[in-house]
Amino acid sequence: MIKPFLLSLLLVSFTFAAASEERPKIGLALSGGGAKGAAHIAVLKALEAEHVPVDYIAGTSIGAYVGGMYALGYSAEEIEEIMMGSNWNAGYSDTIPRAALSYRGKQQRDRFNIPINIGYSDKEVKVPNGLLRGQSMSMLLQHSTDLVHKFEHFDELPIPYRAVATDLETSGAVVIDSGSLVDAMQASATVPGALQAAQYKGRIIVDGGIANNMPVDVVKAMGADIVIAVDIGSSLVKRDQLESTVAVLNQLSTMLTNASTERQKQLLTEQDILIRPEVGELSTTDFAIMPEAYRLGEVAVKGKLDRLKRLAVTNEQYAAYQAHKDAVSVGWLYNLSRPVVAIRFDNNSKVSEKLLAETLGIEPGEVVDRAKLEQGINNVYALDKFERVNAEFIDTDEGRILILQTRAKSWGPNYFQLGFSWEDDFTLDSVVALDMAYTMTDLTAYGGEWRNELRLGYEKLLSSELYLPMDSDQRFFSRAQIGYEKKDWTLYEENNRFLELNQVKYRTELGVGFNYIKEGLVELGVMGETGYLENAALEGQADFSSYGAYLKFGFDDLDSISFPTSGNRVTVNMYYRHEQSPDILGEDPSETSFQITADWRGALSVGNHAFVGKASLATVDKEQGFSVNVSELGGFLNLSGYHKNSLVGPHKVFGAFIYQYDLGRDVLGMTDYPLYLGASIEAGNVWSIRDSVSLSDLIYGGSLYLGTDTAIGPAAIGYGWTDDGENTVFLFLGKNW
Repeated sequence: MIKPFLLSLLLVSFTFAAASEERPKIGLALSGGGAKGAAHIAVLKALEAEHVPVDYIAGTSIGAYVGGMYALGYSAEEIEEIMMGSNWNAGYSDTIPRAALSYRGKQQRDRFNIPINIGYSDKEVKVPNGLLRGQSMSMLLQHSTDLVHKFEHFDELPIPYRAVATDLETSGAVVIDSGSLVDAMQASATVPGALQAAQYKGRIIVDGGIANNMPVDVVKAMGADIVIAVDIGSSLVKRDQLESTVAVLNQLSTMLTNASTERQKQLLTEQDILIRPEVGELSTTDFAIMPEAYRLGEVAVKGKLDRLKRLAVTNEQYAAYQAHKDAVSVGWLYNLSRPVVAIRFDNNSKVSEKLLAETLGIEPGEVVDRAKLEQGINNVYALDKFERVNAEFIDTDEGRILILQTRAKSWGPNYFQLGFSWEDDFTLDSVVALDMAYTMTDLTAYGGEWRNELRLGYEKLLSSELYLPMDSDQRFFSRAQIGYEKKDWTLYEENNRFLELNQVKYRTELGVGFNYIKEGLVELGVMGETGYLENAALEGQADFSSYGAYLKFGFDDLDSISFPTSGNRVTVNMYYRHEQSPDILGEDPSETSFQITADWRGALSVGNHAFVGKASLATVDKEQGFSVNVSELGGFLNLSGYHKNSLVGPHKVFGAFIYQYDLGRDVLGMTDYPLYLGASIEAGNVWSIRDSVSLSDLIYGGSLYLGTDTAIGPAAIGYGWTDDGENTVFLFLGKNW
């Protein structure tokens, strides 16, 4: 059925081609201007309403986006719907959602919550050449353009098209005329320093606004007889607004782009048309102003309607023009419904193609739509091994070839990590923790890692871990860890403090595990530890040691560790030990023990309301004597009326129900971060002696708080209380779980 349709369209296309020889060729030059690009849509709508055909398009930055969409065959109305309906702010964050990470990735994210991109290799410290990698923006652009194939030349589009970028090495303009349409759009809008620079034919390129913000010369070189140029550049601000470093830098950027625009204006002749909407004062980065920019575009184009009407063609000619565009568009539209016949990998990393294929989740023979491909790319990117993951299609007679492009982090393969937390109750000492790590990756063919960690603050830790996947898809692994730990803790009996101790411990674990799914693992191993306790009342040190076996089970698909709205997190750890415990209770026990700790946290949400449950259980089965293997309770949402970890003992029971209302999104209109108004009901206690465990001793309490999830982890301020008279005003920032 497609062939007769194609033949009829091609016949009309030939008719259009013959008619177009009799009229001047019209080119459209769309300038950059960020969020103000909605004004371009108003111009396109006016051209369509007046039956003004566009034969060539060149654009810079947001102009390259709007121009590329129009060149691809979308109508102005369709572009408006796509552009206004897209979450452009999401394009400026490359953070992998916690829920998308692997189980091990979630552990590392929770511990090292400060998002830094610093690496070390070749005897130098390395950082990315942009604050953002551009992954999210690439996905947004791909969603806009659909899954079009890679073009040998942009003259193949329904309207010949060019995107303009700047050569970062020479500052000259780079005209992009072939390849991936998404890559061309993104390269033209790559703000230097904010986004990582792109590459095109061996050149390093960034935002085209620096070299040519309104590419009149490019459209003329393509063959345009008459140019319609749309300038949405920013205006220079006055002296009283230049009071900050950011304001000065923005002013300098505006000077550069305006200078390039002025040079292009000099190329306009009397027959060309310049449209300048009054958008100079609008923000380039606040996409909430797009409706206003669109309105101002309408106002500006109305002032040029008389001149635009002179370029109009007859109804028949315009119908032939539209049919010509449809005839060209139908080729790539038809290919979208064809199956993938092969998957190839352009893999610039040490991640195995087997793992990439399994994670992508697309098989030859499938018809791939946008949702399927986006999910696959997001899954691969969530491996957290790459700075960019892209996909391209090559259409053949047999079907579509999908090429997955993966680019390893340029600042690797060895990375620094940083974590921070601070909790204060305004009455006791602040609880501060700083975690630092240096991780060497890609040590083996299967992705081995060696992490060395240092923790400073209320706890001291020095550890080294070797993590070795044992197969190409990283299902099985072995792990070896040694560590030194020092901390102070207080023991309570019936809520009365009876002992304050300083603990020093040396620990070793050696295990093998299985990642049964991305979100979960099982690990079995052996362990040993030795150390001592000391106290001002003790003479010398009380030594302890143990050795034995352990079994760990974990599952985690929570979307946030502190303020979850969906998912569950379950951990169960079991230890079977032979213990030599310290003689601090008048005994000298040397016996076996069995310890189990189990924790669960789950959440579900309805609209802006989230309901969270927590439960913890810990016990040590030991016939007699004191055990150094303890659990802790106290702090935000862990008996909130108590100081952090102020209740310590080998036996613990705790449960909580938490309600969270997203006040920020529902009432205040916040989009970047939530603002939760929360309340909790909590119950729990710890016991030093197993025989004294009784649910009648449970301490009941609750809390009220305001909290948010930020790029560096959660933050909250609130009030907590318990039924035994404990209460506190708490404040925390950073990791808390």
